[in-house]
Amino acid sequence: MAETDKSDVIRVAIVDDHEVVRMGLKNLIDHQPGITVVGDYATGQAAVDNIPFTADVAVLDVRLPDLNGFEVCRQIKERDERVQVIMLTSFGQDEMVMDAIDAGASGYLLKESRGHTVIEGIRTVAQGGSLFSPQVTAALFRRLRTAKGPADPIEELNENEHKILALVAEGKTNREIGEQLFLSEKTVKHYVSNILSKLGYTRRAEAAAHFARYESDHHR
Repeated sequence: MAETDKSDVIRVAIVDDHEVVRMGLKNLIDHQPGITVVGDYATGQAAVDNIPFTADVAVLDVRLPDLNGFEVCRQIKERDERVQVIMLTSFGQDEMVMDAIDAGASGYLLKESRGHTVIEGIRTVAQGGSLFSPQVTAALFRRLRTAKGPADPIEELNENEHKILALVAEGKTNREIGEQLFLSEKTVKHYVSNILSKLGYTRRAEAAAHFARYESDHHR
């Protein structure tokens, strides 16, 4: 395998109380170019103590023997906002998906997801994007479709902001959006910041879920 600049390598931490799952994920990830596993942990507390400032992405199970995965995600993000978290679990209940987003997760994949989907998710969130499995996206539709309120703030976005939000909802990074719309990455970042402010969110995943609900409601 070609040698990769260490500064470009995505550092991944795995958190799951089942050793066979940790070892399986480690084997999958370590065979991918530009990604390496820097730690694997069986408990939430070990993850909170070790992941901040050592990993770029944490792949985290919801069910752990001490802390629940949402609390672990929240504590990791509080200590090091730069760490991107993917919840990888057997559970796809609507409420769990929303709890993951509220805790700061950038992705939520089911353990039945194929290996290439997990790898794609790691690369996507490491670049600032978000990724949800099709089943999870369906759960978001069901959960968010019931939300009631005044006129949707998405309708206040200008044409460029709407285009960019649509691409954010597809899980694209600022760089990918810039390449598609012929904008600089810095300009896209500015647009995304304005979009989040107008929608009242702080995380891309929240805005992506909102857009998914909006599109579902207006294309039924």
